[in-house]
Amino acid sequence: MRLFILCIVLSFTQSLFAQNPLDNILPERERSALVDEILEDRLDNLLPKLMEREGIDMWILISREYNEDPVMKTMLPSTWLSARRRTIMVFNRMEDGSLEKIAIARYSVGNLLKGEWNIDVYPEQWEALMNTIKERDPKTIGLNYSKDFALADGLVKTEYDEFMANLPEAYEERIMSAQNLSIAWLETRSEKEIELYPSICAMGHHILQEAFSADVITAGETTTDDVIWWLRERVTELGLDTWFHPSVSIQRSEMDKNSFLRSFSKRQKGDIIQKGDLLHVDFGITYLRLNTDQQQHFYMLKEGEKEVPKGLRKAFAAGNRLQDILVNNFVAGKTGNTILKDALAEAAKEGIQASIYTHPIGFHGHAAGPTIGMWDQQGGVKGKGDYPLYENTAYSIELFAASEVAEWGKIVRIMLEEDGLYTGKDFQFLDGRAEQILSIPR
Repeated sequence: MRLFILCIVLSFTQSLFAQNPLDNILPERERSALVDEILEDRLDNLLPKLMEREGIDMWILISREYNEDPVMKTMLPSTWLSARRRTIMVFNRMEDGSLEKIAIARYSVGNLLKGEWNIDVYPEQWEALMNTIKERDPKTIGLNYSKDFALADGLVKTEYDEFMANLPEAYEERIMSAQNLSIAWLETRSEKEIELYPSICAMGHHILQEAFSADVITAGETTTDDVIWWLRERVTELGLDTWFHPSVSIQRSEMDKNSFLRSFSKRQKGDIIQKGDLLHVDFGITYLRLNTDQQQHFYMLKEGEKEVPKGLRKAFAAGNRLQDILVNNFVAGKTGNTILKDALAEAAKEGIQASIYTHPIGFHGHAAGPTIGMWDQQGGVKGKGDYPLYENTAYSIELFAASEVAEWGKIVRIMLEEDGLYTGKDFQFLDGRAEQILSIPR
């Protein structure tokens, strides 16, 4: 079985070097095997280290069917699309550093967690859980509740109340929030995931190359909505998923000078794409439980033009420079708010009109981890921005640089977003980044 999985991984990672990364999208059955292999590796090799780091001896996750804790959803086998009845997962850290994985449920959770609820001995599920706790006598017990991080707040009130009502009084003082452990589990990428992630980002980039081409867009006919729905159809056709509805917007020379200031919720819809338009796209896919989030620019050449206007190229270079400034401020232990403050200060010294709204990415699009600004909170984000940076965590480097474009006589906003990994030593874009505005046609 492991040889079979290794062959899948080797085949899939060849997409890094393939001309078309979409050719290596795996059939469902092979995807399932790979997802389970990755999950087993994370539970056996990553989770014990994270539990030790966060000082939690026993981690308990409780969910009922169709109302799953977001963390539990990432721990279900590939063939489980939801929890079953009430599913209780118990992860108990042993003295030798290994992890005991238990399901207090009528079913084992695939091959990953052994079911240990003997209904003949313990007719009540809560009774079986409490016996498990008493037998192992953990010094700290983590539950998923959090004020600042929704993804770490998955224990619903009813389940919390039931748990506490059944918990022996002697253990009440041992209960603690598993917020940081939940975030660590969600944000930390394993070696296997780091191997695969670049190819997933390459898929997203390739789909954008297809969409923003003369094969799809005809100036004077194609609308921004046409491109959006082409993207949705293409994702479905490939057997992939998207975690948000794409957006396509236009900046053009005759627009109001301050049109770039329009908020995200007020973008005009259904514009007909014209020659001379600067197109912007925001797009992401989901594959093998990992997400991408990418923003790029394309320019519709006018009659007689052979390249993107110089002013737009210069504005784009400012956007690339802002990316460099931001990722150069990634240092382990710095909080998201500190990174934001330092990067904005450095950009201001260089005369860049900047806005930074970068977020973690991984199992979720807007994932758990340090928030580095929001588009409407450039002074820092309380709570989520106070969380520190850790190694082997992935981010969508999302920002804009606004520049005066001489040919247009107005300010243009270059909005960029590319996915990358912070290794603990440096930051690497997973499939590179756009270094220029691509023309249509090209």
